[in-house]
Amino acid sequence: MKIRIKFTKTGHMRFIGHLDILRYFQKLMRRAEVDIKYSEGFSPHPVMSFAQPLGLGDTSEGEYVDIEVQSTESSAAMLRRLNEKSCPEIRMLKYVQIADETRRSNAMSNVAAADYQILFRKEAPDESALQAMLAQETLVVKRKTKTKEMETDIRPMILSWELGEEGLFVRLATGSTANCKPDTLIEAYDHFRGVTPPPCACHFHRLEMYACREGLFVPLYQLGEELL
Repeated sequence: MKIRIKFTKTGHMRFIGHLDILRYFQKLMRRAEVDIKYSEGFSPHPVMSFAQPLGLGDTSEGEYVDIEVQSTESSAAMLRRLNEKSCPEIRMLKYVQIADETRRSNAMSNVAAADYQILFRKEAPDESALQAMLAQETLVVKRKTKTKEMETDIRPMILSWELGEEGLFVRLATGSTANCKPDTLIEAYDHFRGVTPPPCACHFHRLEMYACREGLFVPLYQLGEELL
């Protein structure tokens, strides 16, 4: 049985990298006595798969991990057990059984988009500059890989945006097919204005991750059902 868990990552835990989060959840499953399934072979480990990793230093209220279990209690009971053994900065929000049609896939392969709140620490964003930049048909940025530097048009990956009193809210394409990180968007914005921002000028907070179903974006937890 495959279970999808939605959780937060806030406070000091934002400085914990992805591999340490993996180890944290492995220990959490043992402490909460989750009847998780283990892989086969000489070095068995809990079967779990995370969705798109979060950038170091970023916070989130929309992280996901898939696990496979031998047995389980209700969603409410499992959330209570997990949260009792977890730290305050990592809280479980949803615990759902994955629907039949998605059992062969995992959270990472399901992800198509993500919502972010971008908080500007140093200065308020220039709305006219944002509008001018996003009015362009193309927005080419340079990305470095281990072996080369390549140019990518990220404009099609910026699905929506809204500037409000609490920062810039954007929905970005996320996943294996197309992937735009919020810091890449801000780098493009600074380059468009011709400025060099001070260090730590922005804070990125992930709000939700989505799958695409029949042209609509659906939160990942809605691909499953709560256990009663």
